[in-house]
Amino acid sequence: MSLKENKKITIFLSDEGKEKIRRFKFPRIFAYLVPAFALLSILFLFLGFQNYLSLKEELPRALALEEENSLQKEQILHMAHRLDQIAQEMSELRELDQKLRTMVNFETDEGEFQSVGVGGSGPALLDPKRNLSAISPELIRAMHRNLGDLSSEIEINRRDKIELFKFLDEQKNILASTPSVWPAKGWISSRFGYRSSPFANKREFHKGLDISARMGSPVVASADGIVAFSGTDRGYGKVITIKHGYGLKTKYAHMKKLLVRKGQFVKRGEIIGLVGNSGRSTGSHLHYEVRLNGVPVNPMKYIVD
Repeated sequence: MSLKENKKITIFLSDEGKEKIRRFKFPRIFAYLVPAFALLSILFLFLGFQNYLSLKEELPRALALEEENSLQKEQILHMAHRLDQIAQEMSELRELDQKLRTMVNFETDEGEFQSVGVGGSGPALLDPKRNLSAISPELIRAMHRNLGDLSSEIEINRRDKIELFKFLDEQKNILASTPSVWPAKGWISSRFGYRSSPFANKREFHKGLDISARMGSPVVASADGIVAFSGTDRGYGKVITIKHGYGLKTKYAHMKKLLVRKGQFVKRGEIIGLVGNSGRSTGSHLHYEVRLNGVPVNPMKYIVD
């Protein structure tokens, strides 16, 4: 290789065994470009190798992140499906609640009952083929809407159940306070209504039932209540009066013995006295009355067993 004065570089190439010599001429700047190019190539190769090593180190982490991302997508889709199932179950509970209210005659205003609607995310949003590749923002928004709707639905259901519980508890109290059982075992010797007086030859209004029974047999409270009177009352002999609430009172007369005192709380079926013949009576029996708001009513309308 020789350097000439015309600022060019000449390169001679000769094949062994041949006399032919080839000559190549290049501009002088080529002498600077070749080393620079070689240096840059080495630098790029070095940087590329470094990048390769870095990528090789990051590859397991990237694969782990990709696997985790895929798992999270599946979990989000599972949550979306579960939200739809819960929304459907809430709807079924609503229907059951409405049926229960209808059965116990406790209706809720229709507008209030339907104030909150709960809807699902929709089949398209829950398509795994569509969403496993990329969780759609639409699906996330739908899930947030469902969560908000479910929260409102749960709160309304909670209030409804409290109201229904109060109503049923009140109904339970009413049932417990309704004189619905026989106060003594025996047979009816005189019914409610007009009859011939056993002491005078005339018609009189009989305000209760006369139940003939063996002397000393038990008399029980026909419903829950508070003993309002326990003592002697002229022609009725030994008497117990029980106040049940809701305007209901019961009276048990002509007893032999009183087993409860005034102010005592008694439960339905609890023994309160013994059948007797006290007061104005023609034989061993129990005179039993039911009064509603102070007016005598037929006890047979209440007795269910």
